[in-house]
This record gives sequence, C-alpha cells and structure tokens, in this order.
Amino acid sequence: MENKAPMQADHPEEVLDLVNKHDEVIGSETRKEIYAQGLRNYRVIHAFIVNDEGKFWIPRRVSTKKLYPNGLDYSIAGHVETGETYEEGLIKEASEEVGLDLTSIPFKEIGRFNPHTNEVHCFQRVYEINSNEVPNYNHDDFSGFEWLTPKEVIDRYEEGEIGKEDIPEVIKLCYTVLMSSHMVHTFKTKT
Repeated sequence: MENKAPMQADHPEEVLDLVNKHDEVIGSETRKEIYAQGLRNYRVIHAFIVNDEGKFWIPRRVSTKKLYPNGLDYSIAGHVETGETYEEGLIKEASEEVGLDLTSIPFKEIGRFNPHTNEVHCFQRVYEINSNEVPNYNHDDFSGFEWLTPKEVIDRYEEGEIGKEDIPEVIKLCYTVLMSSHMVHTFKTKT
C-alpha cells in the first residue's frame, strides 16, 4: 500500500514544523498548505492503548471528520505542532482526545518511522499505553470503539474497512513478533 499525504485538513490553520530526512526542523507551514502541497515531511504522534489480552482500543472517527469519516483510528493520534517535541504532542493529544494525563501514566515509545524508509505518510513516533480501562474519549472526535487484536485490525482493512491508511503498516512494523507468533502478546496479566 502506498501511503499518500492527506488532501484535506480538519484544523487548517495549525502550524507544523517541516523536517529534513534526518527529522531536523527546517521550517514551518500551516497544515492546510502542507496538505495542499502533498508534503510528507511533517511530524505526527500515534499511540495504541493495549489491554492485558493484547487487544488495542480502536476508536471510530465521527462522521463529520474531513479525513476518514466513520473510519478506524489510532487510540491517540495528532500532529506535532511547531516548537513541540513528539512527547509534548503525545501528552497534549492524550489529554484532548481520550482524557489521559500522561504526566502520571506510564507510556513507552515503540517505533519511529518516516516516509523515506517506511510505507508511512509522514515522520511519526508510535507509543504504547497499557490499560484495561476504556478511556474517557472525546465524543467530538470518536463515535465509538472496539477492543481488537492486531490481526483483527489488519483483517478489517483487508476486508475493506475504512480508516487512517497507515494503521496496518504501523501495526506490522511495531508488532511483528505478535503477528508471527499467533498473537501471543508480550504483556501478561500480573498474578
């Protein structure tokens, strides 16, 4: 699958850093202009909330979203705004989208990807948050959710489900061990 730069923006005036192939800031531009030009050298964060069964909390986007309306989404996703670090972007988006305070909840980085070496649409860092709780998600962003295994998410896309295009690729890149070991998750319930 070829991941392309999005064509529209839900927050067109948001200003994002532009980066070189080494992920070093070289300028900035509005999200609207980045999308209009089809640029791929901007930054985003993605996170999966994963429960003890190895299932991801996968929300469904509301129908009013310009990009992927009613589609599947990452547990948390967002653009890294000008002057923010990836972690600052994650902390902001976690609070806004799912009501999590990541200054007091542990998370870990599980991947760094870019459009030069991976089939993803832009520079991104991927994080994992372990939780068995359904987050207090923003109903302006999401209309519902499901707990799905990595394989179930990929199967949904293969069956024609809509959603953010690079989710299956990111799952494969971050969870290869899970995909090849019959979905045995590395996180076990503490006994």
